[in-house]
Amino acid sequence: MPTIATTSLRSVLVGIYVAAGLSEEEADAVGSHQIEADLYGHSSHGVVMTDWYVDTISRGDVVPGAPLEVIRESASTAVLDAHFGPGHVATARAIPIVVSKAAETGIGAVTIRRQGHVGRLGYYTARIAAEGLIGILTADSGNGPKLVAPLGGREARLGSNPISIAVPSTDHGPVVLDMATAAASGGKVLLARRDGQSLPAGWLMTREGKPSTDPNDFGEGGGALLPLGADQAHKGYGLSFMIEVLSGILTGIGFASSADGRHNDGVFMTAIDIGRFRDLGDFSRDVSAFIEHLKATPLATGHTEIRYPGELGQRKARHSQVHGLSLDRASWDSLDRLAEKLGVAGPSRHADSTSV
Repeated sequence: MPTIATTSLRSVLVGIYVAAGLSEEEADAVGSHQIEADLYGHSSHGVVMTDWYVDTISRGDVVPGAPLEVIRESASTAVLDAHFGPGHVATARAIPIVVSKAAETGIGAVTIRRQGHVGRLGYYTARIAAEGLIGILTADSGNGPKLVAPLGGREARLGSNPISIAVPSTDHGPVVLDMATAAASGGKVLLARRDGQSLPAGWLMTREGKPSTDPNDFGEGGGALLPLGADQAHKGYGLSFMIEVLSGILTGIGFASSADGRHNDGVFMTAIDIGRFRDLGDFSRDVSAFIEHLKATPLATGHTEIRYPGELGQRKARHSQVHGLSLDRASWDSLDRLAEKLGVAGPSRHADSTSV
């Protein structure tokens, strides 16, 4: 696959987004987020999103330069309105707010409404954990198009409704759980469709409510993703329900399923000061000791190791930072076409890139 240094890829993405109308700061925030998603193996939230992000800017769904306004505030809480600015920018700007509130009161919590797609949730919770706090974040798309059917239904009425929790550790960096409460994210289904691949069983149903492995049944095909959990899907559905309450209803952005609704990510973000409960150093050491305790478990048949949440992504990121980031051919060519259309340099025009 083609490879490119992350610094050069950032330059490509910043050039594209500035040409599309974002400020340099906003463009760097969006591009850096996408690169980190690809580094950690979350390609469904990486550079593959660039065309769509540019489309949301060009049609006015995302507003460059929109302020992050504090609507209501207390010592430990805040309600934030992003005025449909880029979600990556608004949610990142909320981190110092929630961190300072946790430092002051022990627990900080904010809601963010009216913003574009926020991307990979672990990006934000890892940064909260790096401050010596526990970070928790949930997200939902309000009354925008939905992806997931409720348990027992055959029509999409829920988002993929992800959740991320991150905690500090002494030896393993921030330990980050980042997961959708659907069987898979919509982005993964779209990647399979683009690459002509079938889906695993248990991800998707047709518009008639029958099981499907054809990604063309998703979205405009009228089908819907299933809740996480296979024969225990009531658990994934229950999580999704509560995340929609926190990120859709508590934020005030709604819960409907309007196919032509403007994409509108709602976020519920919490930071917890560990030092209010026990010594931060002792906690972080115990998290690492807990990881090693789990890794020492005798292995089941067919398994070669036990990993902690986010470990595989950490490994991928370390490798790509040294050897360059590998992009699939379709994403590479798409970036080149988009860059040419906007009159900026694409990945193939960078000397450190290898298009093979």
